Amino acid sequence: MTDDQTDSGDDGFVFFGEQGAQLTYGSYLRLPVLLDAQHLESDPPAHDELLFITIHQVYELWFKQLLHEVAAAREAMVGGELWWAQHLLARVHVIERVLVQQVDVLETMTPQDFLEFRQRLAPASGFQSVQFRELEFLSGAKDPAYLERFRGLTPDEQDRLRRRLEEPTLWDAFLAVLKAHDLPAADDEEVATSVRTTAHDRNRYAAVWALADALLQHDELAASWRARHVVMVERMIGSKSGTGGSSGSAYLRGRLPLQYYPVLWEVRSRL
Repeated sequence: MTDDQTDSGDDGFVFFGEQGAQLTYGSYLRLPVLLDAQHLESDPPAHDELLFITIHQVYELWFKQLLHEVAAAREAMVGGELWWAQHLLARVHVIERVLVQQVDVLETMTPQDFLEFRQRLAPASGFQSVQFRELEFLSGAKDPAYLERFRGLTPDEQDRLRRRLEEPTLWDAFLAVLKAHDLPAADDEEVATSVRTTAHDRNRYAAVWALADALLQHDELAASWRARHVVMVERMIGSKSGTGGSSGSAYLRGRLPLQYYPVLWEVRSRL
């Protein structure tokens, strides 16, 4: 067998290479569409606007992947496939570290460079990222008021957010895991006691404790991104209001105390 072919079983050989190819690298990845999605609004074109657009489009691609992984992790927990849920959450953690590191790239843009095109962004704002809100809702921080605060949502975006508000969260799935292991989970106090039980009996509850720790790390990394983001915004625009009409860094700082799983954090004080 050569490097250009592989055994496909009873059907013979599948040949790799460009002979008779139906797909190319560019067509598979839809590169003509993808690379035509960066349209500058500034005139004359501001050099750093391409960087700004690219970074935020990359964020949205990662948000899409995170939603894919988090939803699968939730289903794995409900289905009792705890090893698979752990694997998926580990991938979520790695992606979230990438999200934090991407801020470094954005900060190669100076405030002066940003001001060359910032006024053209209004009223667009990161506050309007529907996928980011979906991720928060799915993680457990549901906020129905978001649908009222932002009136620029399309019908499809409204439907997506309403579905996320109605469907189970990662936390709901974790409670199902506790109950499946005959651990009480009727209220926060019972959950805290059950998590302490898993912490002190890891021979019996290793997978459950590992999931609790993975959820806490997801929460921690989301907090790290919010903290990194607000400092970057202050470095870029100081205390100016956001392009979408928000209070800018003041709004972002107000979200720093957000925790997806406060019970898991509280348990740390009781171990």
